[in-house]
Amino acid sequence: MLREIKWVDLEPLAIGAGILGTGGGGNPYLGKLQLRELLKQKGKQDVIAPDDLADEALTMVVGSIGAPTVGIEKLPEGTEMKRAIRALEKHLGQRFDAVAIAEIGGSNSINPLIAGVQLGIPTVDSDGMGRAFPEIQMSSFSFNGGIPVTPLAMADCRFAEVIVPKAADEFWAERIARNLATSMGARSGLAGVVMTGRQLKDHGVHYTLSLAHALGCRVLAGRDANEDIPTIVAEVLAGEVLLRGKVVDVFRRTTRGFARGWVKIDDFAERERLQIEFQNEYLIATINDEVRVTVPDMICIIEDETGEPVPTELLRFGTRVAVLAVPGAAQLKTEAGLQVVGPRAFGYDVDFQALPGGVVGERPPVAQHM
Repeated sequence: MLREIKWVDLEPLAIGAGILGTGGGGNPYLGKLQLRELLKQKGKQDVIAPDDLADEALTMVVGSIGAPTVGIEKLPEGTEMKRAIRALEKHLGQRFDAVAIAEIGGSNSINPLIAGVQLGIPTVDSDGMGRAFPEIQMSSFSFNGGIPVTPLAMADCRFAEVIVPKAADEFWAERIARNLATSMGARSGLAGVVMTGRQLKDHGVHYTLSLAHALGCRVLAGRDANEDIPTIVAEVLAGEVLLRGKVVDVFRRTTRGFARGWVKIDDFAERERLQIEFQNEYLIATINDEVRVTVPDMICIIEDETGEPVPTELLRFGTRVAVLAVPGAAQLKTEAGLQVVGPRAFGYDVDFQALPGGVVGERPPVAQHM
């Protein structure tokens, strides 16, 4: 597993996290640039294994909340995560010992590293999803651990800071935070889900930062060796290639702080049509109107030749892609989890049929460095 992140690790990390983000989590490019500059000054960011975190340690999750389409148009100020954490510390009257990851997807895998460097504390190799989800209550920390989202703190690029001390439940916490984020320009930093090291150990999806990094290293090595990248990604994530083809139609709109829509992809022989619906992340995939994959399992779109992840905000007509089906983390498939992140939680009247196997959160990958 990873013990530290240096600037040379950023490219593979961004690739792997982009794939695991299943279309969401924010484009990691800008975060990668910011973290690269910080690491040139600081040298590295320490990464701590979940088992090495003291039971009594105080931690929280941090990330960006808003629509991914806004994230590529509106530059961050750069200290939103740090200021949100400091505001939460002031509210609690306590300092945090480590930063946890809200979701191991896209830029939200890099934001906790940025915050850790700025605050001088380590980032834990664990998150609450093993992928990305559009809403903050969609986390193993909440539906399995019963850990409240509130108190939470938010900070935007104009130096506004907000504390939400309490909400009726996690769904109301999401609604309040989403409305605040919309008022902040559809993008802000958020820190919440305050927990102990013991709670993180019991309910997190572990070693996902290491998995993202190892996946990205394997993709880059495959490019150099002229290997078939979609097959490599499927092997690393214990998934399968559903379809290779060309994007033929995209519908996307930004509404209520989300990017919502669908994409249609025809296979290269034009015999099969795959359609994916998304809300920030890819949620349900059908081939010729037959449901093939649903949340909480993962639908990943990558460029067919390079393996670069294709997030929802960068879907374009004519792009040649491979679509992969990847088993999601076991923590998402509990009875409590399926009520919050199963297909019916997103309005789809279908039963969840789990893909076999899976590696997300199962074991620490072997650390690789470029």
